[in-house]
Amino acid sequence: MDIDPSDLIVGLMMAVFGLVGLILASGAMDNEMYVFGLSLFGFACVFDFGLLRRHFDRMEARRHG
Repeated sequence: MDIDPSDLIVGLMMAVFGLVGLILASGAMDNEMYVFGLSLFGFACVFDFGLLRRHFDRMEARRHG
């Protein structure tokens, strides 16, 4: 399996940002920080799923192309 190193690094950084978002949401004292933390977590999840989709789309294209 050929994984692009830059995709791996960006994916891991986004996973860390997602965890930071959950930590921010868990310790929030106001609604704005809670919403920001959950939004950061949601964005990180969607971004990582997009990286996974792109990776498997490339593998599929190589297999058929």
